[in-house]
Parts: sequence; structure tokens; C-alpha cells
Amino acid sequence: MLEVKTLDKPDERRDFPRGHLEAVHLTGLDFAVATFEPGWRWTESVGPIAGTELCEIHHNGYVVQGRMHIKMNDGAESEVGPGDVFVCPPGHDAWVVGDEQVVVYDFAGAMAQEYAKKE
Repeated sequence: MLEVKTLDKPDERRDFPRGHLEAVHLTGLDFAVATFEPGWRWTESVGPIAGTELCEIHHNGYVVQGRMHIKMNDGAESEVGPGDVFVCPPGHDAWVVGDEQVVVYDFAGAMAQEYAKKE
């Protein structure tokens, strides 16, 4: 079955402090576009919603705009920016670097399904 959806009309939008997520859900693919404003940090903006100390979502991402720093619970750190494709396992914090908003496309599925979802 062929399915096509547009990001101009997402299936859902979730707002959280200093950002939001838009998701489309297709058979076999849950796709998310996350926008993070300057000053956003996971532990401050999404952590209280998730109820965990660190982000426990797996990400397969592509950075469209801006720069983000990611710090894993084992101490590993990296910065991602426009054009970067990344895989980030659960157990991390992340924050916007600089004064430009960050836009990330996430193909892993869990972000579109669960991230910043208020129960």
C-alpha cells in the first residue's frame, strides 16, 4: 500500500518549553520533525514531562539547521550541525548551541511516538 503524507499537515504536534515536535505516522514509519529554540536543554524542557533524568529515546537523526550538543550518560560527547546524520542511543542530555534554532528530522520512530508526550 502506497502512503504519502506532507509535513505541512502533520498528524500531531507536541509543544514543550522552548520547542515543539511534529509527527507523521505511516505504516512502518513514524517520522518526527523537532524544533528546539535557543536556550532549550532536554533536562530542563522535556525531562519534567518524561519523568526521567536523561532522555531515554533512541534517535536516528538528520540535522537540518542549527547546532546541538549531546552528552551521553557514559561521558561521551559530540556536537551535531547542519548536514550531520547521527545515531544516539537512550541515556543522554542535549542542548542547543548558540542563538539559532535547531531543526532535526528523526527516523527512529520512538521520537514520533513517545517524545514529550504528556500522559
